[in-house]
Amino acid sequence: MSGLRVYFESTQRWVFACALDVPGFCRRAKSEAEALAALDSYRPRLARLLGTAAPEGGFEIVGRVPGGTTTDFGAPGSLGPGDEGALEAAEAARLATHLDSVWAAFDRVVAGAPAELRKGPRGGGRDRDAVAEHVREAERSYASRLGLRLPPRTPWPSQRQALVAALREGTTAGAWPPRYGVRRIAWHVLDHAWEIEDRSPH
Repeated sequence: MSGLRVYFESTQRWVFACALDVPGFCRRAKSEAEALAALDSYRPRLARLLGTAAPEGGFEIVGRVPGGTTTDFGAPGSLGPGDEGALEAAEAARLATHLDSVWAAFDRVVAGAPAELRKGPRGGGRDRDAVAEHVREAERSYASRLGLRLPPRTPWPSQRQALVAALREGTTAGAWPPRYGVRRIAWHVLDHAWEIEDRSPH
């Protein structure tokens, strides 16, 4: 990869810089410049987490989209450039493979982390297993936005398999376009993987 195509999603409270071609690789800050710097600083962490070469080159800003209440809350919540376009089979397969890689990375982080994580400055924050359960439950909710109905006690591997199968088969038909759904799921997984890393004793 010679560079990163990036778009901004912003409100008065937060600005997200999101890599268009690396679903889920989004960082937030108070301004576009700070968000872009944060994204740049996370390139080595992304590479280490996924076991790939760090994305190189500069940035190409390809768009700006307004955020909403989800953005203010701290999550990328708006459709990005091209999200509503048709999803061809090759791109669907790429997105499914990327999602599998993100999940595998999260599982490795969870397996290598202590059960009790460092607390925040005010004594808050979930421990490892609670973070993992939160991610699992969020994915079940996200799946419903993609048009999948998964029972509450669906095993996590089966839940993931259903999601990638729907992507590969082109059977997602919910409120979220598949490109946005993958980006939102991948961002949530990556964000909590980095949270676990940051809060693990060194």
